[in-house]
Amino acid sequence: MTEADKRLRRCCFSGHRPEKLKAGPETVKAWLEARIDEAIADGYVTFITGMGMGADIWAGEILVRKKEKNPQLHLIAAAPYPTFSYRWNETWKKAYQDLWKKADLRIEVCKAFDNDAFEKRNIWMVNHANRLIAYYNGDEGSTRRIIDYARQQGIGCVVYAEKEMEERGNAYASENG
Repeated sequence: MTEADKRLRRCCFSGHRPEKLKAGPETVKAWLEARIDEAIADGYVTFITGMGMGADIWAGEILVRKKEKNPQLHLIAAAPYPTFSYRWNETWKKAYQDLWKKADLRIEVCKAFDNDAFEKRNIWMVNHANRLIAYYNGDEGSTRRIIDYARQQGIGCVVYAEKEMEERGNAYASENG
């Protein structure tokens, strides 16, 4: 199977940290799990998490749980740089370390922190996937930029933007690829 063929069956995640979201963790996790189930039903077998607090880690944890029942599923952990979680509180550090250990493949996109590390990680994820699942508050920032980049690349996007959903009253926006 070529890299292009593998990409067609890969999905990546993006989203905000919990303190930036109006919804609580259980609401976000339920939404993510439903979108992951849809992706699996659509033939996606490999999932890439950017390893950030909140949506990234929650999506990765959901995948780890699903892998226990479905060994065809794979998880790639794509950290922006090696010391990414060092300044986090102990709860999030532990979640990060546990998820990192359980990933089938671990990538540190940059060798060390630099101002573009998050953008480079996001670009790497989109360039290796065929669908993006994102949950965020709808504001400008790195999650909005990865969504815009994915759309520019023709990658299917399944997005929940709290601000837009409040205005439109929709459950989520989907442009599946």
